[in-house]
Amino acid sequence: MANHDIIVIGASTGGVEALTRLVQQLPSDLPATVLVVLHVAAQHRSYLPEILTRSGPLPARHPQDGEALEPGHIYVAPNDRHLLVERGHVKVVKGPRENGHRPAVDPLFRSAAVAYGPRVVGVVLTGALDCGTAGLLAVKREGGLAVVQDPQDAFCPDMPRSALEFVKADHCVPLVELAPLLRRLASTPVSSRAHRHSRQVASEVKAMTVDVPSMEEPPAASQYAKASHFSCPDCGGVLFELDEEGLLRFRCRTGHGYTAEALSSSQQHHLDAALWAALRALEESASLSRRMAAKARERNHGHSAERFEERALTAESQVELLRRALLSGPSPAAAAGDNEVGDEPGQTG
Repeated sequence: MANHDIIVIGASTGGVEALTRLVQQLPSDLPATVLVVLHVAAQHRSYLPEILTRSGPLPARHPQDGEALEPGHIYVAPNDRHLLVERGHVKVVKGPRENGHRPAVDPLFRSAAVAYGPRVVGVVLTGALDCGTAGLLAVKREGGLAVVQDPQDAFCPDMPRSALEFVKADHCVPLVELAPLLRRLASTPVSSRAHRHSRQVASEVKAMTVDVPSMEEPPAASQYAKASHFSCPDCGGVLFELDEEGLLRFRCRTGHGYTAEALSSSQQHHLDAALWAALRALEESASLSRRMAAKARERNHGHSAERFEERALTAESQVELLRRALLSGPSPAAAAGDNEVGDEPGQTG
């Protein structure tokens, strides 16, 4: 009988320290495979495997696409690639972003759940916003176990708190108790409780891995969701809405995925960028109108000069109003929950 020997871990803000402390306590003979996603910026190489290898007894590395899974090894998602699990090996793909991230926690959790079902242990550690919650729901749906770091013990409690709100966790423990728990679970036989495979979860995993050009029709979110009134921040396509046990999520046809909280944060980010672009356009319009007014005066075209001056005054008035609105806006942390939707520039793990 199989044990809980596939451990998938997701972390974000504060994750390097949490993962380092965790692997320090893992045994060298851990009878399980560990796979880790830590949100990192696309342009930064991840040094997390080197950090984890130095910190504990288990070897850690960035796997190659198709590499076989081995117990007692840690596989870390490289920057700008999703780490996925298939039966017996990993997939490393540049699939669509989820919650603005690549790598992202939820695709790893879903793929492991589809491939190994009840053998999977999903672990959500410290991080901002609600990444990992949807993936942990998939792990539970496929019969696996859900483990969450105690939010009071987390550097950033948002991810653990969200997971506990929407998922019936099997264990909620502080970091110091996590390694002994994982060792115990890895040696515990999987229960024979019945579960039904989710076509939705399988379809979402397939959207990350298929060779779309070779297909007549790529897997579409419309198969398991309804069209919303919102557009995808990444590609502009229609977002399809899913409600999973109260967790509102969105996915477009090309595969980009968002929770409602992550979508709101991304919209705020795009709105901020659009407002600054509008400010630049207005300032350029005012400057051009002033220059055209001066040229008109040089040619003694009084009527044209007055028209351009009026246009410049209007643009300058709009510039003043818009600049005041931008400079008096909410702080990034208040507006976007620590701005976790975009890649974290300071996270180099």
